[in-house]
Amino acid sequence: MATLIVALGSLLAAISLAATAVLLPPPRRERILKTLAAYTGGRTQEKDEQEVRAESTVSRVLFIIGSLLGPPGDRDRLTRGLDRAGNPPDWPLDKVIRMRPLTAAGLTWFLWALGDTWKGDPGAIGGAVAGFVLGCLLPQILVNNQGVKRQELMQRNLPDVMDALVIGVEAGLGLDSAMDQVARTMRGPMADELRRVLQEMRLGVSRAEALRSLSGRTTVRDLKRLVTALVQAGDLGISVAPILREHAADQRVRRRQRAEEQAQKIPVKLLFPVLFCMFPAIFVIIIGPAVLELAGAFG
Repeated sequence: MATLIVALGSLLAAISLAATAVLLPPPRRERILKTLAAYTGGRTQEKDEQEVRAESTVSRVLFIIGSLLGPPGDRDRLTRGLDRAGNPPDWPLDKVIRMRPLTAAGLTWFLWALGDTWKGDPGAIGGAVAGFVLGCLLPQILVNNQGVKRQELMQRNLPDVMDALVIGVEAGLGLDSAMDQVARTMRGPMADELRRVLQEMRLGVSRAEALRSLSGRTTVRDLKRLVTALVQAGDLGISVAPILREHAADQRVRRRQRAEEQAQKIPVKLLFPVLFCMFPAIFVIIIGPAVLELAGAFG
């Protein structure tokens, strides 16, 4: 049984390493030669076309395996997670799905070896199962983690963006022009989201639909409330300047409250490090000499 698991783990590791080597980008010299071959033709171009076909075949196989390893509705969940993470250019949906068999093979082999060293055959089997499950879930976990970090950064940047929008609108700009000004002058996820809203509007999407799409890509409740207020103001023909001013003032209060909340949590977070790290050292310094003297007196 152990020999079979060793062979299976070695096979999975070999497939993983081979696929990783195939998916690595070619070096700069090879990219230049491929570009020149496109103009010169010849056997080099035919060879490059064969290599591209081989790479596309391996990528397609990995994509199919990754899709089969995912739970039902996995593609929709990954799409929503990537939207919340800002759709990183290095993490397209197909690449995330192709990562799943590679991570599953690598973690299966690693945890199998770790379990076999620790508990023998039962540990190897348990480690292999745990590694396979964790490897299948790892891409989704990474995407969700990136999305959570970006949403937290959006919540921190929202008050500054609101203040900039209020300044633009009260200076005489329309809402679209104010959003464009903020998107061009500020940096961060909120500016990126406003830039995407404006791009959707340039493609023919209405402002209400673009703002609703923004609400669907975020988990920040304050931003969702702002989007709802702006959509209702557009439907009813109400001026957005008072709405933006009220929401900006509310965001400043909420930011101060969140800072005070984090400050109140510090004593609780410091309790366990102080209890388990500092108190033993203090006890050794205070009680240690007395213990040594007592031990010497009774010895």
